[in-house]
Amino acid sequence: MASTDTTTLAKNPTQAEADNTPGDLSGVEAGLDALDAVQIQRTPITQILREKILPPVLGILLVLATWQLLYSLHVTDDYKLPSPLDVWHSLTDLWYQGTLLSIIWTSVWRGVTGFLAAVAIGTPIGLVVARVKIIRAAVGPVLSGLQSLPSVAWVPATVIWLGINDQAMYAVILLGAVPSIANGLISGIDQVPPLYLRAGRTLGATGLAGARHILLPAALPGYLGGLKQGWAFSWRSLMAAELIASSPDLGVGLGRYLENQRDFNNMSGVLLGIILILVVGVAIDLLIFTPIERRVLRSRGLLQTNR
Repeated sequence: MASTDTTTLAKNPTQAEADNTPGDLSGVEAGLDALDAVQIQRTPITQILREKILPPVLGILLVLATWQLLYSLHVTDDYKLPSPLDVWHSLTDLWYQGTLLSIIWTSVWRGVTGFLAAVAIGTPIGLVVARVKIIRAAVGPVLSGLQSLPSVAWVPATVIWLGINDQAMYAVILLGAVPSIANGLISGIDQVPPLYLRAGRTLGATGLAGARHILLPAALPGYLGGLKQGWAFSWRSLMAAELIASSPDLGVGLGRYLENQRDFNNMSGVLLGIILILVVGVAIDLLIFTPIERRVLRSRGLLQTNR
């Protein structure tokens, strides 16, 4: 009798666990479903205005107010520090002359074209350097050194090699942007978990197919960072080239406009050129790279709301 009771008591916990197992599994599944079902809802327009637009607008107004205050206090000569209104008049003069858009477009076209060429060259270089050890040992330090070299240092050399023409401009852009793009991709590939590569090889994704379907998608965050930095290098390299190289065949871009205003000792035009260069660089980042970055983060579950 005692043995029977003991057996019954020993079996009851197991039976109770068996009876409760379906319920426990249902609870776990429900919890996992709740984690997966991230609710995506649009941010109200008022919140976007308050959090995204109002702060930079206030920052710009603060800079303008400080600028106007320094001008009103006559901290220096007027020809050294013109008022914001004087710079505005320089802008409107360019507009009425019909040259404002032409100056901006000349630089934007060169910058974007050179950047796309740098992407086409820097991406395969980054892939090869990241995956072939002997090439990485030989070329990796060179890429790092080129990335740290100021782009303006290439301008005299490219002018001697190619002359004062568009080819020299594009050469300076490539020399400034390609190392940054390649290093960004190398850094992204270094962060790819080895399990992804083994899984890709198991599925037959090797060589170019593995690079296209495994390496590049997995390394996308680091690669995107390299692309953003590559654009910054492209834009700065172009401005340096336009500042130094002067030829009627080149036309007038933002860098050449800035240098021309310095030759005329026109500080309003100089400040206008600086502002336009800054605005174009920021606009490209906000209109192109920021949406791509958000899309990548959202696809990886790192953004919970549409912003």
